[in-house]
Parts: sequence; structure tokens; C-alpha cells
Amino acid sequence: MKKTLYFLIAISLFSCDKDDTTTNGVPSYIQIDEIILDEDYTTNITDAWVYIDGVNKGVYELPAHFPVLNDGAVEVRIYAGIKDNGIASQRVTYPFYHSDTSTIKLTIDSTTIISPIVALKENIEGIIDNFDPSYTFNYDTCFQKISGGPYGNYGSLSFLDSIYVTEINYKDHPLSFDNVPQQGSANYLELDYKSDSEFLVGMYINFPNTPTLQKDLLWINPKDDWNKIYVNLTQTVSEAIGAESFSVFIRMQRDNFSEEKRLDFDNIRIVHYKK
Repeated sequence: MKKTLYFLIAISLFSCDKDDTTTNGVPSYIQIDEIILDEDYTTNITDAWVYIDGVNKGVYELPAHFPVLNDGAVEVRIYAGIKDNGIASQRVTYPFYHSDTSTIKLTIDSTTIISPIVALKENIEGIIDNFDPSYTFNYDTCFQKISGGPYGNYGSLSFLDSIYVTEINYKDHPLSFDNVPQQGSANYLELDYKSDSEFLVGMYINFPNTPTLQKDLLWINPKDDWNKIYVNLTQTVSEAIGAESFSVFIRMQRDNFSEEKRLDFDNIRIVHYKK
């Protein structure tokens, strides 16, 4: 029954395509293995949002090979998609990447390979800490800077003694930020990490003549290998009307003193549009 249902859905989708009459229902195929960022930054682009001649053709997890009812010369626009907050059910286009546009020739019953390259938009700014230059920030005794990582130097938190809660506090420097657009304008934290324990990403919100507000944002699951996550700060920043500045913190906890846990992280980056 399920196979029949999927078959009927596929027929319905194809029959709605305006190009069905030109291809006689026989599709062309597009293959996209990856989307590359034309900048020296790490990425975790998971999806291709595909438009052909201005028509939305769907969202495809990479690597992708999919049919379209188009033939001949077409304009293909590809947007880079991410998992918002690392959640598979929350797939969005990353707002700070330009789309890739190209004119290609599709052939019925044949596969055309596209290799999209996207670039950062020009009207954005942000702050980055990759632990490579000299830097100063607040941290506790469980933090250390380690060399020889995949991206150079990186930071590491570890429980090796009797401290119950560990927190790296970027309240002062380098990842505090201010003068950012609000009213729903996109704000993101990018973070490369690997960890044997879940950890918390949150923000300090600084209002004038008021105690600093701490807001817990996202618990992130462990990863054995290096992974990149895009943490959406938009709602938190937009709701903080009257705030003078913001800063990010990372916290790892444990339940008992005998547990040993470790969190490595790098390329911490806050990105937003210019105000």
C-alpha cells in the first residue's frame, strides 16, 4: 500500500509540471554532489534548494540525484541549505550565502552534473575566534588551547578534577557583539566541535542599568568526529529590545565527580547583517 501511495504522489508531482508536455513525461536528471563555499571557512551544507527557470523544484539532501521534467537550456539557481540548530527536521537556506546561478542544457533521460559554488554576501559582518592568533578571554581552569587540530589550534574543555560545572565565558572578549539589526534580521553562531558529552550554548544579554540576563539556547549532542553546527540566534537577539550588547557562552556539565568529559571546539563565529 505504501509503495502504491508513493507512486501516486510521484505521478501527481510530475503531472503538475508545466514542462510535462515538452518532455512527454520523460524526465531529465540533475546530480549535485556538494555545494562549495568560495571562502576560507568551514561549512556544513547539507541540502540543495533547487529552482529551474524560477520554479521551485524541491529540496534535496546532498549528495543528490533527482529527476526534473525539463529539457534543453534552462537557468538553474541553487541555494545552500543547512540544518537549523543541527536539527534534521529544521532545514533552511543559510541566509548569508549567495545562491549559485548557471545556465545548463538538460537532456531527456540523461544526467547533468552541477557543481554549485556559493559566496558570502557582502553586507554582513561578524566576529570569529579560531584560536590561532593571540587572544584574550575569560575561562576557567579546565580550558586549554591545543595545537595540531584539523583547522590549526583549537580550544578544549575537559573534566579531569572535582569541578562540577565548567563554563567558558565569552562575555567580554572576543565573542561579545553589539549594534546588530533586530526585528527578525538573521543572526547565527557557527561552531565546529567534537565532544563525548552534550553541551550547552547560550547567551548573555546586557541591558543598561540592569543585571545581565542569561539565556540558555541549545543543548548539542555528542559527536565523535568534528562537526559544524549553525545555531540560530535570530529570535533571541530580536526579542532583546533595548539591549546594549550580547555575548556567547559554552557550558559542559557532569553528574558526578568521577566522570571525565571533553569538548573540543574551533572556528566560533557570529554572523549578522550590517546595521
